[in-house]
Amino acid sequence: MCSSDLAEWLARATPRRLATALADNADEPMAEPLAAAVIEAIHRQPITRTREMARLLHEIYRTRGWTQDKAEGDARIRRFFQALRIEVNDEFGVLEALLRQLPACLNPGGRVAILTFHSGEDRRVKRAFAEGLQQGIYEAVCDTVRRPGAEELRSNPRSASAKLRWAVRSASAGPA
Repeated sequence: MCSSDLAEWLARATPRRLATALADNADEPMAEPLAAAVIEAIHRQPITRTREMARLLHEIYRTRGWTQDKAEGDARIRRFFQALRIEVNDEFGVLEALLRQLPACLNPGGRVAILTFHSGEDRRVKRAFAEGLQQGIYEAVCDTVRRPGAEELRSNPRSASAKLRWAVRSASAGPA
């Protein structure tokens, strides 16, 4: 694999741990059977290259009838690697730590905007801002998420998953 940390994580992972990572970090609908098939395969033949893992995943998706075509399989493979990247790097843990510390970094009336690219990130930001509003830490948060417009999508197709949320630190919350 491209990361020795990822290869080591996979070598130690149980089917349950991999399934949890796939479900939590990529909303993978077939997390449990996919995890079981991957762990079984890598115990038979260790995988050290990203392309080897991609070939294995395509084979699993094809033989089980979980994908209709190569494009769908490629999208699922990207989600698989995304889920593992999030897990190995503890990206959600880092984001949650930032969201806990964020109010202390803002002056009263200070504003923050966070751009997310994944539903798991967006859920965490939305929840933290809503809880901060309820507790009086924020005096305002966005009512609706901002998404890229048609022109942005035409000029930057990768922006399709982007979501922008903002919050304003309460003036009555005291100094940062």
